[in-house]
Amino acid sequence: MSAEALEIALPKALEAARADAAAQGLNYAGGVRPAVAWALVQSGKAVLVDVRSAEERKFVGHVPGSQHVAWATGTALTRNPRFVRELEAKLAKDGGKDAVVLLLCRSGKRSVLAAEAAAAAGFHHVFNVLEGFEGEIDELQHRGGGDGWRFHQLPWVQD
Repeated sequence: MSAEALEIALPKALEAARADAAAQGLNYAGGVRPAVAWALVQSGKAVLVDVRSAEERKFVGHVPGSQHVAWATGTALTRNPRFVRELEAKLAKDGGKDAVVLLLCRSGKRSVLAAEAAAAAGFHHVFNVLEGFEGEIDELQHRGGGDGWRFHQLPWVQD
């Protein structure tokens, strides 16, 4: 870990997430709930990166001001082999691999995979946004009825 990464004082919510992640043996920094993620982004303490496909962002909506680096692309959700390089380039002005990054996907599952890949590539403060943008699928095969960014009525737009 670089000297800069060790010097960053993380907000209490992220320190708690990091401790939980360590206790669970995760290789990335941990997970935060949507409302915590939004508060961190609003305060300028973290960068939100949407890892869903461009199609999902366009047709389902996205968080205003979020960055975009697709973890997978197309209707088959083919893994983006350039994900880590694109993430590093997108975050260059925010500290690159030392940036505090919150990754968001549909339900919080692909963003875990993206967080694992980013951590393995040397990103020091990469967190998953739990619940994702739309939340888990319910017994009626619908999303957004019990959890997720939109369920919590956090800001989002649709182009």
